[in-house]
Amino acid sequence: MAEQTPIVSLQGAGITFGSRPLWQDLNLDLRAGEFLAVLGPNGSGKSTFLKVLLGLQRLTAGTAKINGAPVRRGSARVGYIPQQHPLPADTPLRARDLVALGIDGHRWGLPFRSRRTRSTVESLLEQVGARSYADQPVGLLSGGEQQRLRTAQALVSDPSALLCDEPLPRWTCTTSRPSRS
Repeated sequence: MAEQTPIVSLQGAGITFGSRPLWQDLNLDLRAGEFLAVLGPNGSGKSTFLKVLLGLQRLTAGTAKINGAPVRRGSARVGYIPQQHPLPADTPLRARDLVALGIDGHRWGLPFRSRRTRSTVESLLEQVGARSYADQPVGLLSGGEQQRLRTAQALVSDPSALLCDEPLPRWTCTTSRPSRS
């Protein structure tokens, strides 16, 4: 059986800011179906790692490839779900329109949504469980509902790699001591 081309590949990759290396000598191959979690404290380079794969930050050493091709900004091969930032309550956009922006948001003028675009949006809303609130203003949706819409946007191009910046919800952890009986 032939070796499968990695979806994401970094070889000898490094980032240096001035004389300070953030990370160096990173070798990584991720194949279809594999999952990678990047964990670390603030300032350790997690967001920079995502920026490299999104083509927004150049490596200072090594190479980064998606599907065997050098990473580039705006690649349809990469889907991106940003950190959750709630949209203002007065945002004049329906949920389905937010998803559709993943298809035609780069075009100027008023959108004319083809039957194919509308069908794609409906399918994505269904996939992420957002169909029941598709016509609601996005600013009135919960943070979790808004994040489902961002996921649908990220899946528009059927990407090879899906990058999620802080995919787990933030919550406050509390501890309590067990009572002594």
